[in-house]
Amino acid sequence: MKILVATDKPFAPVAVEGIRNEIEAAGHQLALLEKYGNKETLLKAVADADALIIRSDVIDEEVMAAAPRLRIVVRAGAGYDNVDLKAATAHGICVMNTPGQNANAVAELAMGLMVMAARNMYDGTSGTELRGKTLGIHAYGNVGRNVARIARGFGMKIQAYDAFPAAIEAMKQDGVTPVATTDDLYSTSNVVSIHIPATPETVRSIGQHLIGLLPKGAILVNTARREVIDEDGLISVLDARPDLKYVTDIRPAQEADIQAKAPGRYFATPKKMGAQTAEANINAGIAAARQIVTYFRDGCERFRVNP
Repeated sequence: MKILVATDKPFAPVAVEGIRNEIEAAGHQLALLEKYGNKETLLKAVADADALIIRSDVIDEEVMAAAPRLRIVVRAGAGYDNVDLKAATAHGICVMNTPGQNANAVAELAMGLMVMAARNMYDGTSGTELRGKTLGIHAYGNVGRNVARIARGFGMKIQAYDAFPAAIEAMKQDGVTPVATTDDLYSTSNVVSIHIPATPETVRSIGQHLIGLLPKGAILVNTARREVIDEDGLISVLDARPDLKYVTDIRPAQEADIQAKAPGRYFATPKKMGAQTAEANINAGIAAARQIVTYFRDGCERFRVNP
């Protein structure tokens, strides 16, 4: 089988070497397409691919139609909204992600953003400490659990909201307090860390209402997806509430307006950096390769995300 690694933002060389070892040891062929820059190049490259490993690369109906042999796409990372799942199912393609492989990296960045915001973006003025503050974790998946683990070392009080029974059970195992609603989470947390995926139900779900519930001096941290924030609502609350801060790993579409309304209270990383560590890069890439190998060998679809 021909496995194509198509990454406009490439893996680290050591990750590529690990992927190659996994693929070739199983008797498959590895092909690399890095920094391809335009869709036309990608469409040509997938023409004879049986499997595809990607990062944030967009795999839509057009790409799938150009790849008649394609049977599996693995997104090296947790989020998979860059893949058209409906089209994949229609084409008989299995789509997987690699949950948990970059969870610690994202969690460490979330905590770093919290510290930065608590210290007034390191502007030289007196800030506050995280110890004793209540941290609200919005979605208790792999990243949320790692945030809770790290925050415990800061001496924070930790609570979380998640609608899934398995996540609620994980909270109980971890000593994290479950809350009943998002309203409860936002209204009682000094810091809220967002970890929800971008789905039809969650897009623009965090806006004026929820953000407005935050206590005085609260910090909102977003290392999830830009789309889950209602930016109009965010701007409105930041303008009305000079005590609130917003820090994010995803540059907002209305960044200029946010900066104007919240000078000194807003920060965004230059690009999405949650998974940008050597360890996460290696872990996610090798996990993707192993999942493809087991799929072709055993038909294993453990991390399938499309119906």
